[in-house]
Amino acid sequence: MDPRSPILVVEDDPPIAAGLVRGLKLAGFQVSLATDGRQALELAEKERPALVVLDLNLPGPDGFELLEAWRHRLRVPVIVLTARQELEARLRSFGLGAVDYLAKPFWLEELIVRIRARLRLPDEEARRVLRWADVSIDLDARTVSREGAGPVAFTRNELDMLLYLAERPGRALTREQIADQALPPNEERDARTVDSHVARIRKKLGPAGAHLRTAWGIGYRFDPEPGP
Repeated sequence: MDPRSPILVVEDDPPIAAGLVRGLKLAGFQVSLATDGRQALELAEKERPALVVLDLNLPGPDGFELLEAWRHRLRVPVIVLTARQELEARLRSFGLGAVDYLAKPFWLEELIVRIRARLRLPDEEARRVLRWADVSIDLDARTVSREGAGPVAFTRNELDMLLYLAERPGRALTREQIADQALPPNEERDARTVDSHVARIRKKLGPAGAHLRTAWGIGYRFDPEPGP
């Protein structure tokens, strides 16, 4: 199965929902978001997702009601992701057809591993790959490519800086943090050096380089979502 199979995230908490969508997209999945039970029913019928990540405490039909509705009609694997940790909620979820149950707080990396396991993705497709716009970064092979343009050549310092930013989406990082973590200690690590590297990275990435945004008064932030 294609690792970019559509995933339906059903979550009404805005920060958690945004983090899930961003993280799953970076892991290579197509993602749709529903913020209440009614919207979840509509999207599930329309898009027929490969898997659902489901919160239980939702406005409209709650998670248990959605599981009941989908048990016979949708036949899609559902991973429950909820703050409810009591045994009763776990047993009820599994009884209604959930294939997995993950309690909040959670590690995004663990959720991604569970999703891949449920979709039975081959090991070679489970490589750590970040994708946004037309760019793909293979974190294990340390390679960057652009769709239609092939591999992009970076110096070691440029690549280290790009990976450092891309693996921390949404975080405003100071120039000092970036230099300390991404540049060798025996080389220039001042603010001007960081700015120069970022400028070259942006140029090599083309339009996708705009996702390396300037965090005014701080440094830089990688934002995989389209912005103004």
